[in-house]
Amino acid sequence: NCAALTDDLVEAELFGHARGAFTGAVAERAGLFEAADRGPLFLDEVGELSARAQAKLLRVLQDGEIRRLGENLPRRVDVRVVSATNRPLEADVSTGRFREDLLYRVDVLRIALSPLRDRDDVLLLAEHFCLQAQSVTGSRAAPARATLAALVRYHWPGNVRQLENVIASLVVRGPRRGVVGPSTLPACIA
Repeated sequence: NCAALTDDLVEAELFGHARGAFTGAVAERAGLFEAADRGPLFLDEVGELSARAQAKLLRVLQDGEIRRLGENLPRRVDVRVVSATNRPLEADVSTGRFREDLLYRVDVLRIALSPLRDRDDVLLLAEHFCLQAQSVTGSRAAPARATLAALVRYHWPGNVRQLENVIASLVVRGPRRGVVGPSTLPACIA
């Protein structure tokens, strides 16, 4: 999750570090690029990277080499990068917030996902999230038909994450067995 990493941590997380490279680096550590060598690496929220981190990512994508923090030795990596963002990267390029040359490297094959309100898989996702929440809580309650109908009608401004949290809330707040009625839904949905 690129949005969760500070500028200083991004380099250590992605490229690794040598022992003694910074305070607390008591052993050498491979970064995510090395760990993903010959495989995929998913960079979520790539649009949130700072200009400095974008430059470092661009170099790796261009040259296929990384350098651990505190080392001068380049290491070859063969990684298929999959990235995601909710930011309009073309607009960010025009404002200077995102590097144009990096956009060309991460935008090789684009898969645009429609907002949840424009999709027809709300019930399928709700069922999946319900099973997940049930496995964590031990609950066996299921949403009632009226509850499911309300979920389908709702416009979901928070997209899939909002649906996931609403379902988790239903499972936690509902009875341990039986059905969960629409009265358990947040007021904005019911």
